[in-house]
Amino acid sequence: MRKLWGGRFEGATDALIEKLNNSLPFDCRLWSQDIEGSLAHVQMLGSTGIITTEEAEQIAAGLCSIREELQTGALSLPPDAEDVHTAVEGLLRERIGPLAGKLHTARSRNDQVATDIRLYLREAADSLNAHLLHLQSVLLQLAKQEIDTILPGTTHLQHAQPVLLAHHLMAYFWMLERDRERLADCRKRINRSPLGACALAGTGFPINRQQTARQLGFEQVLPNSIDAVSDRDYALELLSVCTILGVHLSRLAEEVILWNSPEYGYIELDDSVTTGSSIMPQKKNPDVAELLRGKTGRIAGSLITLITVMKGLPLAYNKDMQEDKEPLFDALDTLELLLPAAARMLNTAKFRRERMLQATSGDFSTATDLADFLVRCGLTFRDAHDLVGSVVQQCIKQGKGLEQLDADALLAIAPQLGANAAEAAALLKPSASAASRTSEGGTAKQAVLQQIKLAEEKLQV
Repeated sequence: MRKLWGGRFEGATDALIEKLNNSLPFDCRLWSQDIEGSLAHVQMLGSTGIITTEEAEQIAAGLCSIREELQTGALSLPPDAEDVHTAVEGLLRERIGPLAGKLHTARSRNDQVATDIRLYLREAADSLNAHLLHLQSVLLQLAKQEIDTILPGTTHLQHAQPVLLAHHLMAYFWMLERDRERLADCRKRINRSPLGACALAGTGFPINRQQTARQLGFEQVLPNSIDAVSDRDYALELLSVCTILGVHLSRLAEEVILWNSPEYGYIELDDSVTTGSSIMPQKKNPDVAELLRGKTGRIAGSLITLITVMKGLPLAYNKDMQEDKEPLFDALDTLELLLPAAARMLNTAKFRRERMLQATSGDFSTATDLADFLVRCGLTFRDAHDLVGSVVQQCIKQGKGLEQLDADALLAIAPQLGANAAEAAALLKPSASAASRTSEGGTAKQAVLQQIKLAEEKLQV
């Protein structure tokens, strides 16, 4: 196919270099955005008189017919094209002849590709947001369903304090909510138009950048032509958002993996999201969760790849920046799989409520409740902490859990409780402990219900 820059050269490009230079195998997915940007550009060329109205209409008609045939599969991009821009213009030339060459007036591939990427990432951000909303809705529904389920809350993977499963699940809801906030904020910076910056210095043609920006749905134009074509900070920002999101998915997956193990037994995963072993017939492996965890490294790797590409580039455009697309596409494609898979995994899971409650038995996770009660009786927290520590020691020696102590047993170990021993003993049940955490954002049922109400407002459901 004819090269857009071939006039300067006498010799042919070496076949190996041709392969190295060719970006069509991965930027071919931008054909729709490339045509969309070209349509806006050619209409602006016609309305400003840079080309005639008739020429603009003919070029636009050719582009529209190409778009329609590419959408239906009646037409394919020529495989020998250097990139998607060359491919589209080559198809246009075949269709309308030399007039196709006027499409590139007052435009460079530099601002063209920057426009294509921003249009693509804008759509990708909207798609990710939709997937996030769905996953959040699954978590919210599960939280409502498990509003009375109690399990051990942990720190350092050690039993810490009893919490509601609903409260635990909602922690991931709010992580994803911040991911959506970051995504929306990033989208604002994606949605700025580089079109009209040309190679780096703008153009002497009387173009109207505001017109093309409006037509393409951009909120504003980038005010510096060098910056417009030479930075990919918006792509780095999106990859950063994707990486943080990936970390949140990975943490959720890790807990599902642990909870699905026989040692925990908190959750049973559906057959549709698990696989077996080729040698051990009894196995039911949490592959979806493991891939959620494993593919986070791939997403983070995409961020590091693009950071490394960009870190030493002088202004303005450099061919290195061709390497922006593959890590971007890979990270986005990965999340397009992971997010609905995570939703499916959780939506089909069965939580084993009795096993979770049983896990709180004898774990001393209500020790802080006893210390807090002693503080209300007049002790300092440090003295109360020491006293409860000795109570725990005595229980371990006697082979009892705190929740097994009645008023007399508790009074025998901690005579400081006096007439308050019965009231203190009642607080040592996991359900009482969870119910007492009524502070805003706490794990008491009424606090979690307030949290759920706020979440519903966020999702507008």
